[in-house]
Amino acid sequence: MKVAIVGLGLMGGSLAISLKKIDFISTIVGSDHNDIHRQEALKLGLVDKIVEFDEVKNYDVIFLAIPVDGIISALHNLTDIKENTTIIDLGSTKAKIIAAVPLSIRENFVAAHPMTGTENFGPQAAVKDLYLDKAVVLCELEGSGKTQADVAKRIFKALGMKRYFMSASEHDRHAAFISHMPHAISYSLANTVMNQENKKNILALAAGGFRSMSRLAKSSANMWEDIFRQNRENLLEAITLFENELSILKKHIKDEEWDKVHKNIEAGNRLHDILD
Repeated sequence: MKVAIVGLGLMGGSLAISLKKIDFISTIVGSDHNDIHRQEALKLGLVDKIVEFDEVKNYDVIFLAIPVDGIISALHNLTDIKENTTIIDLGSTKAKIIAAVPLSIRENFVAAHPMTGTENFGPQAAVKDLYLDKAVVLCELEGSGKTQADVAKRIFKALGMKRYFMSASEHDRHAAFISHMPHAISYSLANTVMNQENKKNILALAAGGFRSMSRLAKSSANMWEDIFRQNRENLLEAITLFENELSILKKHIKDEEWDKVHKNIEAGNRLHDILD
């Protein structure tokens, strides 16, 4: 099986590293519009060679590891692929991408979202085992061809991922709460502190808590602007509900209702009964 990866940043580069361990994949090539990324990917040995975008159509599997708006654009330039080609996107939103897939290649397309990543980006951010033991959500496989669905499931299984299946709308709402809202909060937290504190104080006093909560603020502005735009309604709902929760805690603190503050904190503790 010959694989082409469009986008050689964190997700695409890490995918290339992991795919090299799979015995039924013989060739891995990459394509990226950024010439620096192309050079870095080759230097790091992430892919066997770099190809132009039009050339990826000659490969059995095409992964789209690019920002979500770019995925939609790429799909409209892949309408002349071969009948059995599989296209798999790795975007963080699903509904608008699936709706935008040209009908002529809908059966070739598999909508996937690997629930993994770091705050870093670019080929230098690629790491081994980024996908191992992580969840991948596969959306609306009933619209994909049997061959393409089987190829995607086989690859993600070989990567050691836990596969989940759901509708695009269900995925996007979950992602708004679990992924997209935390990024929005992290950016806002970073901006709040930057607007109040000077650099010396931040460097001297920022401890583990602040560093952990602001870590996501390092994430790519280009990528996350696209995600926020595509999942706008779900994200706004998530932010509003977060604001409501924060206002409740704020009121308890303002009114010095410390027993209620304590109960609010304890309620939040319960999350890690699930996660830990």
